[in-house]
Amino acid sequence: MSEQAVSLTSEFVSNPARYPELREQGPLARVVLPQLETPVWLVTGYEDAKAALNDPRFIRDSTKLPGQEGPSLVDQMIAAYGLPAEYSQYLGILMLQDGTEHARVRKLLTRSFTARRVNASRPRLEQLTAGIAATRSAKGEVVDLIEAIGYPVAGEALCRLIGVDEADRADVQSTIRQYASGNPETFVPALQSIVEYAKDLIARRRTERGDDLISDLLGAADEAGAKVALSETELIAIFLLLVNTGITPPAEFLCRAVLTLLDHPDQLAKLRAQPEILGSHAVPELLRFLTSAPMSAPMYATEDLEFQGCPVKQGEAVSASLLALNHDPREFAAPGKLDLTRELGSGTGHMAFGHGPHLCIGAALSRMQTEVVIDQLLLKHEGLQVAGEREYRGQPGEGMHLINLPVRF
Repeated sequence: MSEQAVSLTSEFVSNPARYPELREQGPLARVVLPQLETPVWLVTGYEDAKAALNDPRFIRDSTKLPGQEGPSLVDQMIAAYGLPAEYSQYLGILMLQDGTEHARVRKLLTRSFTARRVNASRPRLEQLTAGIAATRSAKGEVVDLIEAIGYPVAGEALCRLIGVDEADRADVQSTIRQYASGNPETFVPALQSIVEYAKDLIARRRTERGDDLISDLLGAADEAGAKVALSETELIAIFLLLVNTGITPPAEFLCRAVLTLLDHPDQLAKLRAQPEILGSHAVPELLRFLTSAPMSAPMYATEDLEFQGCPVKQGEAVSASLLALNHDPREFAAPGKLDLTRELGSGTGHMAFGHGPHLCIGAALSRMQTEVVIDQLLLKHEGLQVAGEREYRGQPGEGMHLINLPVRF
């Protein structure tokens, strides 16, 4: 383990072939993530990450550390985006909570992410994807797959589940893409628009309940009273968290999954010959191989401690490279090879959705919509082809994100 911090680029963070040099340093490597300043201890091993993500000595909320001074890593990310300080109150719910506080909110949310509700969206997403493919194919024009398929499918799935009215879904999808742009000129107005929409939606759902997550959260508060009731700020923060993490990352991942199969024609041919492996093997392997969120949220040591034989000081940040974990050769044979028939381990068999108390609550929704898009675009429709240069952009603290993929249906 080296104390000398290595400054990582977004290209490095997104390239699993680069991680062996960090893994050789031991369970923890000292790095500075892209466009940030404070060094972190980076976990790159699969079993090491499982231990870290379940270790109660590490917490997400840096404000709970005694004597903590200066901006946290999340504060630095917010500053890098140019976010007005008054909106920071909406960015800490769930992802940056710990213990009973986190469990209280998560329990309310997981009650709404039911298998019934997730599966109820499948027919609508199949119809939507097939319709888009048919229309675009008839026109024969070159389009951005993220714009044409990624955002409409991911947006429809998430908006339907949380309770965004059908008439508002296209506007919410457009606004969240501006929010995800990283451009302060569009990012800040988009955030303001999302917050105002959330306030209006919550007000309407207080009197007009539906079969959706916002209505569930309000109903749970009515039933159990003040002990579990969520404040207005918490409800807005949850809405913002879900539309942010539940639309843009899945939209990008859907398109990266399609692109990866087009880039691996042997594997695509295998899937077309064995379509029954789509949900059981192909989608889990794509999640492992690509890993939609390359980095876990930072955690902070609550005391001076030793982790896997490595000393960590109180207040120091630890993060896990989810991409590196899913390419750990000690866990996966030939991890750099895409193998749609790969037999993964028990459970999910990968850590694309994280691990432990903060395991992504939208995992089932993500898997389902990935199945739908691959089935409709590459199995039932075989004419899709890349028609231009793919475009990527680095994000503060993260790797490269696919932002444009020209295709012809």
